[in-house]
Amino acid sequence: MADPRLQKLAKVLVNYSLALQPGETFSLKGPAIAAPLIKEIYREAIRAGAHVTPSITLDGMEEIFFKESGEEQIQYISPVAEFQINHFDAQFTIIADENTRALSHIDPQKMAAHSAAQAGIAKRFMERSATNDLRWSLTLYPTQAHAMDAGMSLSEYEDFVFNAGLLDQDDPVAAWKKVQADQQHIVDYLDQHDEIHIVAPGTDLTYRVAGRKWINCAGDKNFPDGEVFTGPIENSVNGYVSFTYPAVYNGNEVENVRLVFKDGKVVESSAGRGKDFLDAMLNMDAGSRYLGEVAFGLNYNVQRFTKEILFDEKIGGTMHMALGAGYPETGSTNESGLHWDMVCDLHEGKVFADGELCYENGKFII
Repeated sequence: MADPRLQKLAKVLVNYSLALQPGETFSLKGPAIAAPLIKEIYREAIRAGAHVTPSITLDGMEEIFFKESGEEQIQYISPVAEFQINHFDAQFTIIADENTRALSHIDPQKMAAHSAAQAGIAKRFMERSATNDLRWSLTLYPTQAHAMDAGMSLSEYEDFVFNAGLLDQDDPVAAWKKVQADQQHIVDYLDQHDEIHIVAPGTDLTYRVAGRKWINCAGDKNFPDGEVFTGPIENSVNGYVSFTYPAVYNGNEVENVRLVFKDGKVVESSAGRGKDFLDAMLNMDAGSRYLGEVAFGLNYNVQRFTKEILFDEKIGGTMHMALGAGYPETGSTNESGLHWDMVCDLHEGKVFADGELCYENGKFII
C-alpha cells in the first residue's frame, strides 16, 4: 500500500509546483527505486491532462557510464535530451540513490569533461526556465542510502523529508503560499540594496547585487524549498569564506572547504579532504571559479545537515553559494558546466546590506 503522504506530495507537485495544464508535454525522470512516487506523480499528471514521457533509470548505470565510456562518449550530447530541453513544457526529476557514493572513485577529470560537454544543455535549460517556457521541479524520494547519510533510520528520514515539505500540514499549498509571502519581505528588502557583507567564523566576504533580482523560492522549483537567492555581479566578490559543512558533488565529499575571492574569481582554495576533486571542478571551464548564485536558507523545519544539498541549502540560519553557472532570471551572466552549492552556517554570523545590519544569529532582523 502506497504511503498516503506520497499521494499528497504528488498532488502538490503536479498542481502547485508545476501547475500542469491539459495538453502540455511533461518529462518525468527518476530511478526505479522511486517507483511508488513516480507512479503517483504520473497518475496526477495524467489526471491533469498532460502528455507524460517517463524516463526511468536503474541503479549503477551512471557508474557504468563513467567507468566504461571513451572520450567520444563522454563528449556526446543526446539528441533526445536536446529535443526535450528545447520543446517540452515541464520537467520533473526525482533524486533517489541506492548508493550515494557510487561515483566517489570516478576520475574527477572525466566527470568534469562530461559536465563541460553538457554546458550547452544546462545553459538552454536555464534560459527557458528564466522565461518560464520550461517549468521544472525536483524532489527526493527517501531511501536507506539517504537516511544513512543523514544519520537516521528510514522511518525517521521519511518523516524529516515530508515535514520539510510541509506535508504534515492539513493544506500544504496554503502553507507554502504563506512561506512565499513571508520571504517576499526579505526579497523586497534585498532588492533595494547593493553591497552584501557577510561576517561569520572563518568568513569575511562581500559581493554586490545592484541591478540583480532576488528570487523567492517557495516550493515551485525545488521541493522542499525555503530560500531566497540571486546571482552576484560577477567581478564583485571579494574576501574569504569557510564552509561549515562538507561540500558534496556527484557523490564526492570535500571537507573544510575554504575559498579566497579576488574581483569575483577564486584565487586560492584549500580543503581538509578531497582537494584534488575540488581543484578539478574549479578548473572545469572559464566560469567555474566564479559564483553563479548566492542565497540564504530559510526553512527552519530543516535544522540538521544531511549530506543532500536539496535539504542542506535550505537549512534555516545558513547561506549557500554556488560555484559556476548562474540563473539568467537573476541577471547572472556566468556560464559553466558546474553548479556546486556549498553551505555556511550563520547562527554566529552577521550580514550587512550597504552597511546596515540586516541579519544576525541565523535570522533576518529587518
